[in-house]
Amino acid sequence: MKSDFKFSNLCGTVYKQGNLIFTPDGNSILSPVGNRLTVFDLVNNKAVTFPYENRKNIDRIALSPNATLLISVDEDGRALLVNYNRQIVLHHFNFKNKVYDLQFSPDGKYFAVTHGKQVQLWKTPGFHREFTPIVLHRVYTGHYDEVTCITWSPDSKYFLTTSKDMSARVYSTNPIEGFVPFTLSGHRDTVIGAWFSKEQDTIYTVSKDGALFEWRHQLINPKDQDDDSEDESAMEVDDSPRRWSAVQRHFFYQDHAKVVCAAYHAASAMMVVGFSNGVFGIWELPSFNNIHTLSISQKKIDSVTINKSGEWLAFGASKLGQLLVWEWQSESYVLKQQGHFYDMNCLSYSSDGQSVVTGGDDGKVKVWNTVSGFCFVTFSEHTSRVTATEFAKNGQVVFSASLDGTVRAFDLVRYRNFRTFTSPTPVQFSTLAVDPSGEVVCAGAQNTFEIYVWSVQTGKLLDILAGHTAPISGLAFSPTAQFLASSSWDRSVRTWDVFGRGKSVESFTHLSEVLALAFRPDGKEICGSTLDGQLSFWDVDNALQTNVIDGRRDISGGRKAEDKITAENSTSGKHFNSLCYTADGSCVIGGGNSKYVCIYDIKANILVKKWQISKNLSFDGTLEFLNSKNMTEAGAMDLIDDDGDLSDFEDRQDNALPGTKDLSKRNVRPEIRTKAVRFSPTGRSWAAASTEGLLIYSMDDTLLFDPFDLEIDITPETILETLDEKDYLKALVMAFRLNERQYIQRCYEAVPPSDVRLVARQLPSKYLERLMKFIASYMEDSPHLEFHLIWCTSLLISHGKYLKDHSGEFLTVFRGLQKGVGKLHEDLAKVCNDNTYTLEYLLSQAQKN
Repeated sequence: MKSDFKFSNLCGTVYKQGNLIFTPDGNSILSPVGNRLTVFDLVNNKAVTFPYENRKNIDRIALSPNATLLISVDEDGRALLVNYNRQIVLHHFNFKNKVYDLQFSPDGKYFAVTHGKQVQLWKTPGFHREFTPIVLHRVYTGHYDEVTCITWSPDSKYFLTTSKDMSARVYSTNPIEGFVPFTLSGHRDTVIGAWFSKEQDTIYTVSKDGALFEWRHQLINPKDQDDDSEDESAMEVDDSPRRWSAVQRHFFYQDHAKVVCAAYHAASAMMVVGFSNGVFGIWELPSFNNIHTLSISQKKIDSVTINKSGEWLAFGASKLGQLLVWEWQSESYVLKQQGHFYDMNCLSYSSDGQSVVTGGDDGKVKVWNTVSGFCFVTFSEHTSRVTATEFAKNGQVVFSASLDGTVRAFDLVRYRNFRTFTSPTPVQFSTLAVDPSGEVVCAGAQNTFEIYVWSVQTGKLLDILAGHTAPISGLAFSPTAQFLASSSWDRSVRTWDVFGRGKSVESFTHLSEVLALAFRPDGKEICGSTLDGQLSFWDVDNALQTNVIDGRRDISGGRKAEDKITAENSTSGKHFNSLCYTADGSCVIGGGNSKYVCIYDIKANILVKKWQISKNLSFDGTLEFLNSKNMTEAGAMDLIDDDGDLSDFEDRQDNALPGTKDLSKRNVRPEIRTKAVRFSPTGRSWAAASTEGLLIYSMDDTLLFDPFDLEIDITPETILETLDEKDYLKALVMAFRLNERQYIQRCYEAVPPSDVRLVARQLPSKYLERLMKFIASYMEDSPHLEFHLIWCTSLLISHGKYLKDHSGEFLTVFRGLQKGVGKLHEDLAKVCNDNTYTLEYLLSQAQKN
C-alpha cells in the first residue's frame, strides 16, 4: 500500500542548536536537529533519527547514566521523557520556563534542571506506570540571575551551579549536618561552567571573558576564623572549619574572542574550551599547559563535550550546521559532517536507491548514503544557488545546474568536477535533465526562456531550443522514447525531438502557469502541476488530456505569524512545486510551499494519504490557526526579541546608526515547505527536500522478527542439550541470545562441514551481522581455514540479496572479513612459498646425486 510509508531518517541536517552528549559507552553521540534528535554511531558509521518530535527546536537534552531514559527540552521548556532504546515517548512535561541546563546525577536517581534563578531537583522516573512519573524533590535558591550550568560531583552528593550573576554555588543533594551552601565569586563576566576534580578537593570555574579560576577546599586561618564566622562561603563538615578559596587564576588569550562553551574530563584532568572565533583549545590542569589549539570553523563553537574515555571531543557549530568529532591524541577527525548552510533545493536518487544527491542555496552539492545517513562527498565548485541535480543512469556521475550560469558533471569514483557546461551568453539555469544513456544533458534558463543541449563526452553545446515565452520550470527526458519534455510559466508543456532531424514540437496548453513536470516510468503519460493547484495528466502519443486532479485543498498549508487572513482563504502555497511518479506508475506524489506532501491514486482520482513533514512550531506555516493573544501592536510576539539575552551580542553588534535597520540581515522565521520530492527507484522509499533537511520515508521495517525471541529458557544447559540433539541452527541462535563467546564458539565448531550450507540458509537475518563479526574475529586465532571459508561462502550465497540491500550496515563486517581472509592468505602464501623453495632445493640436490 502506498500509504504504508513511515518516517525513516533525516539526512542533510547534523546539528541545529543545543548541547551534544555522548552515550555512556562513548561510541555514539546525540545531536539535536531542529525538533528531532539524531544518534550518530561512530563505530558502525550510521546515523539514525528518532521518529518523535518536540513542539519546537530542541534546546537541551540529557541521557541517564544507564542509557535507558532520555529527556529532550525545547525552547519553551516543554520536555519529552523518552525510552532511549525503544525510541518511544513515555511522558510529556512542561517546566514552564526556558531550560539552560539539564543533568542526570551519576547514580541516576535524580536530575537537576535550571529554572530561572532557581534549580529544581527531580526524582528520575522508573518504567512502571505512574500517575505522576516525574516528582519534584527539592528547589534550590541563592542566585541573583538566571542559572546557566549544572555539574554533579562524582558521588552524586553535591552539585555545582553557575549563573549570569558572575558566581558559582555548591549545593548538597540531601541535607547534610553542618553543610551550608557556599558561593564562589570573583569573576567579571557570566560563569559558563564549573566542575569538580576527580578527588573532589578542587573546583574549576570558567567565565565568558576567558578567566579560569582554581578553587581549593582549605582550612580557615585560626586568626581569621572569628572574622569569617558568618561568611556564607564557610562550611563545617568536620571539626575544623574549611572554605573554598581561589588559589590560581588563569586566562585564555584568543585574539579578543569570547569563551562560548567548555567541558572538563575529570579522569584525565583535561579541559576543552570553544571560542567565538571557531577555535578550540585543550589545557591540562592544574598546570594549565596548552596541549592543543585548532581552528575548526569560521563561526563560533556552540557546544563541546568529551566522551567517557577522554579520547574523542565533539563540537557543534549552529551557524554553519557543523558537527565534528576530533580524536585529539592522533589529531584526526572521527566524524566531520555539515549540512546545507541554507535551504535544500533539489534532490535525486541513484539507480540503486543507495545514494541521494542534494543541492542547496549555499552552492554546494552533497551526496548522502541513505542507509548510513552520512554525507560522503561535497562539491563546492558552484558560486551560486544550486537549482537542480540529477544522477546519470550508471550512478557514477552527478550533474548539477546553478544560477551561476554553469552545469557541472561530477565523477563519484575520483570525486572531481570533470565537465563544466556553459552557454554562449550568461544565463541562470533553473532546471536540468539527463537522457537515459547519460550522453546528453539539457538545462533550462529562467531569464532567456531557452533550453541548452550539450554532449557529455565532448562538453560542446549541441543545440539551443527556443519557443517558450516565460521562465522554464521543468525538464524531463522520456524514459523510453528519444524526446524531451519541458514546462514553463507560459502555461504550456512542450515535447522536443532532440535527437531527430525534424525538430518537431508538440505543445500541451494548460489553464495556468505550469510549475512542475514528471514522466510516468513507461513514458506514455506526462503529469504537470499548475499554479491553480491542479494536476493535469496527458497522453503523450495522442496529445490528449486524460485526467485532472484538484489538489488545492489538500496542499493548503498553515498560517504564517504575520498573515492577515486565515490559511483557508490564503492563495499562497496552494500548489505543487515538485512531482514524481511511483515506481509502478499508479500514483503520483507532490509537495509545495506547505507542511504537507500528498500522494494520489491516478485511476481512482483520490487522495491516498497526506503526510505532515514537520510539526515544529519554530517554523512559519505549521499552525492552522493563530492565537490572538500572541498578537501585539508591534506584530507577532514570536518575532519580537524580548528575552533580554545578550549572549549573541557579539554576533549582532554592528556600526549602524541608531534607528536604522540593515535590510540584508535575516530577521524572519524560516517557513516550512517542500522544494523537491522523489521516489526511490526501488519503490520502497521516497525523500523530500524540506526546510528541516532531507526527510526519508520508507516501507522497510527496521525490526526483524526472530521466532527464537519467543523462548524464555535459554541457559548453558539448554544450549548443550540442543547441541546434543544435533539441532545446530537452534543451538547457534540460542548461543547468540545468551551472548557467551565460549558457547558461540562451541556451537559454531559443532556444525559438520556438510551441513554448513543448510544452517547458513536457514539462519535468521537478525543474526547475520553477529555471526559474521564472530567469524572475522575467530578466524585470526583458529587453524580451521577451510571451515571458515565454507561458512563465509555459504552466508554470502544464501543471504547475498539482503547483504547487498544493507551493504552500508555491514560495511565494517565486510572489512573485518576481508582483513581476516587477507591475513590467512598471506600466511598460507608464505608457507607455500617456503615449501616450494624447499622442494626445488631437494630436487636440485637429487639431480646432482
